[in-house]
Amino acid sequence: MTPYDASPAQAKPLVDAFGRTVTYLRVSVTDRCDLRCVYCMAEHMTFLPKAQVLTLEELDRIASAFVGLGVKKLRLSGGEPLVRKGFMTLVERLSRHLASGALEELTLTTNGTRLTEFAADLARFGVKRINVSLDTLKPDLFRTLTRGGDVAKVLAGIDAAQAAGLSVKINAVALKDDNAAELPGLIAWAHGRGLDATLIETMPLGEIEADRTDQYLSLRDVRRELESFWTLEDIPLNTGGPARYVRVAETGGRLGFITPLSHNFCESCNRVRLTCTGTLHTCLGREDASDLRAVLRAGGSDADLPEAIRLAVDAKPKGHDFQIGRAAAPAVARHMSTTGG
Repeated sequence: MTPYDASPAQAKPLVDAFGRTVTYLRVSVTDRCDLRCVYCMAEHMTFLPKAQVLTLEELDRIASAFVGLGVKKLRLSGGEPLVRKGFMTLVERLSRHLASGALEELTLTTNGTRLTEFAADLARFGVKRINVSLDTLKPDLFRTLTRGGDVAKVLAGIDAAQAAGLSVKINAVALKDDNAAELPGLIAWAHGRGLDATLIETMPLGEIEADRTDQYLSLRDVRRELESFWTLEDIPLNTGGPARYVRVAETGGRLGFITPLSHNFCESCNRVRLTCTGTLHTCLGREDASDLRAVLRAGGSDADLPEAIRLAVDAKPKGHDFQIGRAAAPAVARHMSTTGG
């Protein structure tokens, strides 16, 4: 326990104006990353000054307030969370909520490049499963998509995570001109290693050099193609996120589809996102924002922070406005690396 852990009096669930209960918080711990994926960020990014980024204590305090308000799942992300100095200290602090039973799951989304160093500690602090972003197994294409990354580091990281006992899910963004033909092979590779896989449609977040229209690939079309040679069986798996899952009969593995454009998932949204600057976004596809950092740094009390969170969740919009159009501005200006995956 810490002085700012929530009290039982604050345990009334977080319910928005449309009756959706928020039980899942995604926390970006940094906007920095050691890769430069072409659909995620600009090649020459300007990163935030340290003073604007929440301290580890502030991240702990806000996350703990959410746990006190009924959030059961915390996902830590970035940027790349494992590049944040002191990150494992934050994981260790947050693990107290697992020990108390207040939190059901503490998990992570990572690009995998640093898992060889940190996988064992993640497992030791109670992390059971992680998502690893991996769009291709081809070294040259990986280097192109990430602007210089080494896929061998990611594969070694996945090995280390599995050796540490972590369950790993592969997340792949479907890109029409780059990895569309490779997706069946990537899925089969993941399932052959006992890994779940999820495909994600590219999302219009942040200004980048390329026109996302050129790379947008509807997962309806991908599923139709997969069904021409595989048997996909819908299953009721719910991991707390937006993916809809099937089982591939021929591989025995599970495959998820995250479809913010071709089939949005707003009606059952149970998620909110905290950026590394302390801005709370209740919708990924809207420019809504509540400044929780300001509450903390103005000396807000243990009652002020939960009240600010409740006010933000009460204003959560019914749905997003994502659309892909040639030469159209992104739905929101902030990059995914800032928002958090």
